[in-house]
Amino acid sequence: MHRHRRVAGRHQGRAVRTAPHPKPPRHPAQARRTFTWDRGRVIAEHQAITAETGMPVYLCTPRSPWERGTNENTNHLRRQYLPKGAALRTFSQADLDAIARELNHRPRKVHGYRTPAEVYADLLNSGDELTA
Repeated sequence: MHRHRRVAGRHQGRAVRTAPHPKPPRHPAQARRTFTWDRGRVIAEHQAITAETGMPVYLCTPRSPWERGTNENTNHLRRQYLPKGAALRTFSQADLDAIARELNHRPRKVHGYRTPAEVYADLLNSGDELTA
């Protein structure tokens, strides 16, 4: 599931790590084992994120988009709503929530033409142990 959250200031490691995040929904164990992020200043404090969450952060190899195919596809879809270079400050949190809702309910080939919301709901209903 995709979420868009506004982060005040420049999007550097400390800003991302210390930004207020809403309490995440309950996730099945298989959905909370690791984070995989693209490289860049945004994830400069990945070691602190691992320490705080207990989840290792894996960084993709520079200029290796095949290591993050779903992420690259999602970025392409996201650009239909948020063009590269767009001033994000012009979008409200309600705008970002609406974009996330549309993306989460858009069928994807990678999911057998099911939506990310459907796949996620199946994970939640799989009987896996859930976190609070």
